[in-house]
Amino acid sequence: MTFATQLDQQCINTIRFLSVDMVQKANSGHPGLPLGAAPMAYLLWTRFLKHNPRNTHWFNRDRFVLSPGHGSALLYSLLHLSGYDLSLDDIRQFRQWNSKAPGHPERGHTPGVEITTGPLGQGLGNAVGMAIAEAQLSARYNRPGHTLIDHRTYAIVSDGDLMEGVASEAASLAGHLKLGKLICLYDDNHVTLSASTDIAFSEDRARRFEAYGWHTVSVDDGNDLAAIDAALAEAYAETARPSLLLIRTHIGYGSPWQDSFKAHGSPLGIDVVRKTKQTLGWPTEPDFLIPDEALAHFREAVKRGAKDEETWNMALSAYTKAFPDMAEEFRCRLRDELPSGWDADVPVFQADAKGLATRDASGKVMNAIAPKLPALTGGSADLDPSTKTALKGMGDFNPPLLKDSDQQGSDSAGWSYAGRNLHFGVREHAMGAIINGLAVHGGFVPYGSTFLVFSDYVRPSIRLAALMGLHVVYVFTHDSIAVGEDGPTHQPVEQLASLRAIPNLTVIRPCDANETAVAWRVALETSDRPVILVLTRQELPTLDRSRYAAADGLRNGAYVLSDATNGDPELILLASGSEVSLIVAAAERLQQQGIAVRCVSMPSWELFEALPQAQRDAILPPSVDARLAVELGITQGWHRYVGTHGDILGVEHFGASAPASVVLREYGFTVDNVCERAKRSLNLSKLRCSINDENKPNGG
Repeated sequence: MTFATQLDQQCINTIRFLSVDMVQKANSGHPGLPLGAAPMAYLLWTRFLKHNPRNTHWFNRDRFVLSPGHGSALLYSLLHLSGYDLSLDDIRQFRQWNSKAPGHPERGHTPGVEITTGPLGQGLGNAVGMAIAEAQLSARYNRPGHTLIDHRTYAIVSDGDLMEGVASEAASLAGHLKLGKLICLYDDNHVTLSASTDIAFSEDRARRFEAYGWHTVSVDDGNDLAAIDAALAEAYAETARPSLLLIRTHIGYGSPWQDSFKAHGSPLGIDVVRKTKQTLGWPTEPDFLIPDEALAHFREAVKRGAKDEETWNMALSAYTKAFPDMAEEFRCRLRDELPSGWDADVPVFQADAKGLATRDASGKVMNAIAPKLPALTGGSADLDPSTKTALKGMGDFNPPLLKDSDQQGSDSAGWSYAGRNLHFGVREHAMGAIINGLAVHGGFVPYGSTFLVFSDYVRPSIRLAALMGLHVVYVFTHDSIAVGEDGPTHQPVEQLASLRAIPNLTVIRPCDANETAVAWRVALETSDRPVILVLTRQELPTLDRSRYAAADGLRNGAYVLSDATNGDPELILLASGSEVSLIVAAAERLQQQGIAVRCVSMPSWELFEALPQAQRDAILPPSVDARLAVELGITQGWHRYVGTHGDILGVEHFGASAPASVVLREYGFTVDNVCERAKRSLNLSKLRCSINDENKPNGG
C-alpha cells in the first residue's frame, strides 16, 4: 500500500468508517463498496473535483455520478465531510423514514446528489448525457478569450454497471462522440452481489473500452494513491477521448469478508466492524468518528469552491458585457425558462378530411419552435426520418472534423458539438439515460424518440425521469395496430397502459394536428415531470374546429368535443388519438338516429385526473352511465371512466400483419361496430333504469 501522507490515510479511513457505521446503525446497506473505493473517491474529491459545497447549483461545477448507487454511504460521507448541507445527524439516520440519506442517492432529496442512481448502468449513461451537455453548451457559448463553460463529468462505475446493456450502449456512443471531459473510475473489485465476477464476467474490460474509442489506464492497487493520482491526471489531460480508469480494488477492504460477496449488501455486524477497525488502525469507539485534522482537510473544499465560483462569476460578467444577447439566452436556459414568443410560430392547421399523421404535425411544430427555443435538443434511436424529430438547420451533434477536406462527399459535413440533433444510433436505453443526464445537467429541454412499441427499451430511464421530476419529452410514434404490415412485433398493444401506470408521468395521445400542437405546448410548459407524446404513423383528419371544440381543451386531459344536439346526452363516446375521428363519425350517425350523443376527446388521463372533481363530472356526468370508450390498446384502466355499466372497445391480444385498413376492420374499429356497441350500452342503460323504476315504492 502506498499512502501519500498520514493525513491521507486518516481521511480515507474516515470515509470508510463513517460509511460502515451508517450501514451498521441502520442495520441495512452496502458496506463493501465504500471500504474498497474510499481511496479513489478521496483523491477525486479533494484534488480534482471542482465544486462548491455551499452552492450545489453553481453551473460550472464538475458533475459527479455514483453509478453503483447502492454504495450511497460513500457519497453521503463525502458530502458531509466536504461541507454540504448534510449533517452528522442526517447521516446517522441513513435509510430511515424522512432521512436526507436514503438507501440510494436521490436527486432533489439530498444536497449535492446530482442524479438518482441505483439501477445499475444508468449512472454511466447519465454521465454520458452530462458530458454531451457540457460539450454542446461550450460549443455554443464559449468565445475566444471568454470561456464560460468548462467542466468535467466524473463517475464511479462498478462491475455490475459494466455488465448492463445500457452501459455498453452509452459507452459505445461516448467513444464515437470523443467526449474527452468524461472520466469514469471503475471500481474493479471482481465481486457482485451473489458471487465473484469470474462466474459470469471474464472479458477484457480495458480492451473492450479501447474498442469503443476510450482512453484507458489500469491501476493495479486501489490503495496506491500515487498511481491513482497519476491516472486521474492523465485522464484529465486526455481531451480527445473519454477515459476509463480500471482501479483494482477489494470489496470490504480490511474486513474478514474482504473479496467476498458477503461484504456486498449486508451490514458487517458489530463484531466484524470492530475487527475491521482494528485491522485498519481505527479506534473502535466512538462510532461516526471524524478526526479534526481530517475534517479540516475535507472542508478546504468550501473555500476552494467559493473561489472557483467567484472567478467564474467574474468571467460571466465579462462575457455579459461582451455578448449581452448570448448571455441573456444562456441565463434563460439556466433558469429553465421559455423565452418570450417561443410558440409564436406554432402552426394552426386548417380543417382537412384527409389530414396528416400526428407524427408529421409534431415535426412541423417542433421545427416552428426550435429556432426560438435553443434549449430544445434531442434526437431518435436511428428513426428520425420515421418519427419526424429532426430539427432542420440545427446541425448534428458530433465531433467536429479537423479539416474541411475530410468532409467532402461525407454525410458528416457540418458536424459540430454545437449541433442540436443527437444521433443515438439503435440504442434506445442509452438514449433514455442520456437525455436524463442532459436534463439534470441543466440548460436543456431534451427529447428522445422511437416507436411506441420500443418504449419498452426506454422504460427504466422513463421511470427514473418521473421519479426525479425531470423536464424531458419523449416522442413515441407508430402508436397502434394501425402500423399494419409490420405486424405484431411492431404494433403496440399494452404500452399505453404500461406507461400510464408510472407515477408523475404525463402521457398525451393527441387526436389530430391541432391537438398535437397543444400537446407540444403542454410538454414544454411542464417542467416538473416528463411528458410522453404518443403519435400516429397514419394520416388522421384535421377536425374542423368551427364545428368542434377548440383543441386547447387538451390541457384538461379530456374535453367535450361535440355534444348532443337533441337534448341532454344519453350516451357518451370517449376516445384518444386516432380513434377520436372514429367516434366522431359514429356520433354523427347515432345523432341521425335520434340518439343524444356526447363525444369526449381524452388525450391524457393524467391531466384529466388533475382537474377538480366538479370539472371532471361536468365532462363525464355521473348521471350518464351509457358510455363506450374506444382505444387501440388493451382496455386496462378505462373502466374508471366508463363505470361498471359502460363498455370498452379495445385490443386484448397482439396485432397482425396486413394493411392497416384491414387490421382495423378485422379488429372491429369501424363506424358500424362502434355504433352497434354504443347502442347496446345505451339499451342496457335504459333497461336498468326501467327495472329501477319498477322496483321503486309507489309514489317513489
